[in-house]
Amino acid sequence: MSFQKVRNACVLGTCLAAIAVASPAMADEAADGAGAPMEGGAIVVTGTRATYNNSALSEELIADQPPIASALDLVDTLPGVQVQEGDAFGFDDWSTAVSIRGFQTNLDQQQVGITIDGMPNGGSNYGGGSKANRFIDTMNIRTVEVSQGTADIGSLSNEALGGTLNFVTSDPLDDMRVRLSGSVGDFEASRYYARFDTGLFLNDTAKAWFSYSHQEATDWIGGSAQNHRDNFAAKFIIDTPVKFTGYVSYDDAHEDNYDQVYSAAQYEYYPKTDGLTTDWTGVPYQDQAYRRAWSTLRKNFFAYLKADTTIGNVLDLHASAYYHDMAGRGDWVPQYVVDVIADGAGNPESELTGNSTVDGGSPLGTIYFVDANGVAMTPIEGCEGNLTYPYGGTTNPAYAPACYAPGAIGAQSYRHTHYRKDRKGGTLDAAWNADLGGLENTLRGGIWYEDTNREEWRNWHNVIDTTVGPEYASLPYWTQYSRKYPQDTFKWFVQDTVKAGPVTAHVGAKQFINHIERVDLFGETDNVRIKSKSDILLSGGIQVEPMYGLNLFAGYAENFKSLTDSVLEYNNADFTSIDPETAENWEAGIRYQNGWFNGSATWFKAKFSNQVIFVPNSTSAGNDYLGEGDGKFFNAGGIDSEGFELLANFRPARGLNLYGAYTYIDATYRGTGNADLDAEQGVTPGNRVAGIAKHMWVLSGSYNYGPVTLGVTGKYTGDRFVNADNSWTAANYFLTDLNISVKGEALSDSLKALDFALTVNNLTDENYLGGISGGYAWIGAPRTMVFTATADF
Repeated sequence: MSFQKVRNACVLGTCLAAIAVASPAMADEAADGAGAPMEGGAIVVTGTRATYNNSALSEELIADQPPIASALDLVDTLPGVQVQEGDAFGFDDWSTAVSIRGFQTNLDQQQVGITIDGMPNGGSNYGGGSKANRFIDTMNIRTVEVSQGTADIGSLSNEALGGTLNFVTSDPLDDMRVRLSGSVGDFEASRYYARFDTGLFLNDTAKAWFSYSHQEATDWIGGSAQNHRDNFAAKFIIDTPVKFTGYVSYDDAHEDNYDQVYSAAQYEYYPKTDGLTTDWTGVPYQDQAYRRAWSTLRKNFFAYLKADTTIGNVLDLHASAYYHDMAGRGDWVPQYVVDVIADGAGNPESELTGNSTVDGGSPLGTIYFVDANGVAMTPIEGCEGNLTYPYGGTTNPAYAPACYAPGAIGAQSYRHTHYRKDRKGGTLDAAWNADLGGLENTLRGGIWYEDTNREEWRNWHNVIDTTVGPEYASLPYWTQYSRKYPQDTFKWFVQDTVKAGPVTAHVGAKQFINHIERVDLFGETDNVRIKSKSDILLSGGIQVEPMYGLNLFAGYAENFKSLTDSVLEYNNADFTSIDPETAENWEAGIRYQNGWFNGSATWFKAKFSNQVIFVPNSTSAGNDYLGEGDGKFFNAGGIDSEGFELLANFRPARGLNLYGAYTYIDATYRGTGNADLDAEQGVTPGNRVAGIAKHMWVLSGSYNYGPVTLGVTGKYTGDRFVNADNSWTAANYFLTDLNISVKGEALSDSLKALDFALTVNNLTDENYLGGISGGYAWIGAPRTMVFTATADF
C-alpha cells in the first residue's frame, strides 16, 4: 500500500458522511446531523410505505465506502441493484455499469433513471449524459433512495424504464460547523474536502453550507493515468411560509479510461491487464493503446431552486426550476492521419503542418508513414508486418516501421470528440387533500418541461512528433462533423389516492411528449426532426396496514423511454424503424418494521419491449476511429424478467447492526420476432440477458463499541453472460469490504476533534470481470485501501 501523502492526514475527515432515512419525516429529522453518525436512532433501509418497493442507504452501508469512492458505488448493497466500475475510485465513466432488476445503464443502454434531490440528471449516456457522480460529492450525500420498480409517478426521468436512483444531498446544519477531511490510499489516491455550515441566521429562518473537494489517483493496472476531479457545491434553505431550497454544483473531472476485454481467452491469459499501454513507443499502431490518450474530460455546472408551501392545510404546492451545462471531450489516438487534402503525389501532406482545418468532407485515404519532408511513403513491396499488439497484432505492412525505407516517421492523430449540453427546465406539482365522508382523498397532478440543446463535433489533430510523445498541434487538420441536437421534453401526470382505514389505493396516468432535431452545421446531411410520444401510461396500486409496522403492497406501472438524440448521429439511419422503448412493471410485497427489525419481501415482473440496442465501434479487431458515432442502433425485441427481493436489517443489541439482502432475477430475451434478424444480431429468444446475474446477495455487519466502529460487508454476484448469444460467461465473484473507524478521543485528548477511518475494498483481492456492455467486459478493480481522517470545529 502506498501512502505517499500521509503528511496531509492532519487536516482530514471521516468517511462516515451520510445519514440513512426511511421516510420524508425521518429525513428531515436526520438532516441536522448530516455527515455524523446517528446515536441510538433506528437505521431503516426498507424505504417509505408505498405501493412499490423502495429502499434507502443506511449510515453503516455508506461507511463501507471511502469518501473518494464514486457516489454510484454506494448503492451496490441494496436489493435488485448492481454497480460495476472499472476504476477503484469511479474515475472511468466509460466502464461504468448500473442495473436494477435487469434494466441497465452502461455504455450501450440507458434504462435506469437518475435524479439529484428529485431533479433530472439529463441522461446517463457517455456522449451527452452525466451520472450522479458528476453532480454531487460523496460526503455531501445524506442518502440514496432506490425505487427498484414502478417508482413515483412524478419522477423526473426520460429513461426510467424500471428503477430510479435519487441521490439526496444533506441539509445545512442548525449550528455553525467547519469540517475538514482528507484521504490517502492505493494507486496514488489522495483527496481533501472542506465544508462550512453557517448555522441558522436571518432570525433562524435560513441556513446554508459551502463545500470544496479535490481528489486524484492513477489507474490500478499500470499506474500511468492522471485522474483528477474538483467539486464545488453549496446548498441553502430559507424556511418561511414558502420554503425555498437551492443547490449549486460545479464539477471538473479528467479520467483516463480502461479498455474492454474482448474475449474469454484474453481474460484467461491476461487477467490483470486490459491491454492499454503505460509507455509511448513511437510506433503509431501500438501507441493507439496508450492509456493517457484514452481520456474522458467533463465539466458540469448544475443548479436548482425549489419552492414549497401549503395553503389552508388542504393544498400542497411545489415548484422548481433548474439549469445544467455540460462541456466535455473524449480522446483517442488513431494510428494514422486521415488524408483530407489532395496535395498530389510526391508533395508534403498538408495535414501534418498544422496550418489549416478542413470542415467536413470524406476521407481521401490514410497516411501511415512519411519521410523527413512530410511526403507520404508506401511499404516495401513484399514486406510483411510483425507487430504483436494491440488487438492481437497485425501483419499489415502499412503499420510496420520495418516495412519502410530508413528514416520513415510514423503519422498519427489525436482525435477529440467534443460534447456540449445545456438544459433548463421547471416543474409544477400540486396536491389537494380532502376528507370525503370518512375517506381521505388526495388528488395530485403536475407538469415537467425541459429545453435541451446538445452539440457534438469531432476534431482530428496531428501528433507533432510520434517518436517523442503524444503532443499534438493545437489547430485540427480536420473537423469531421459538427451538429446540434435541440430537444424538448414535456410530461404531465395526474394521480388520485384514497385512504380508508388501513387501506390506501391510487390510480394514475402520465404521458411524455418529446421532440428531437438534428442540425448539421456543415450542411452535409439533411436536418431531421422526430417526435417521440408515449401513449397515456397507466399506473395503480394498493397498500394495506392490518397492524402497526406491517405493510402489504402491490402496484403496476407502464413506463417509457423516449428516443434519444444518439439515434440521429447516423447519416443514413432509417429512424422510422426504431421505436421508443416501453416497459410494464408489476410488483407485490410485504414490509415489516418494529424497534429492532426492518424487513421486506417483494415479487416483481417486467415486460420490456422495443429494446434499442447499441453496438459500439470498438471490436475485437480494433477500433473504427472514422465511425461518426460510437456505434449503431437497432430494436432487439424485448426482455421478460421476473424475480424477488428480500431485505432484512436487525439491531439485536445496542451498537450492533446486521443487514442482509437477496435478489433473484430471471431475465431473458424475447427476440425481435424476425429469425433472420435474431441470428444476425446474436439474439436467441430465451437466452439470459447479458450483464444480469441471476443471484445476488449481500451480508453486512457493523459494531460500535465506544469510540470504535467496525464494519464488514460482503456481496456475491452470480454468473453473468457477457454476450447475447450466451457463449461467454463472466464467473461469479464475492467482494468483501472492511471499514474501521476510530474517534480521536480514544487515542489522545489532543485528537478529540478528529475521527479516523480505514476502508479496504475487495479485501480478498478477488479477480473478476466487472462492467459488461456491447458484448465485452471490463476487469474489476483489485484490493484497494484508503485512510481517511476528519476534523470538525
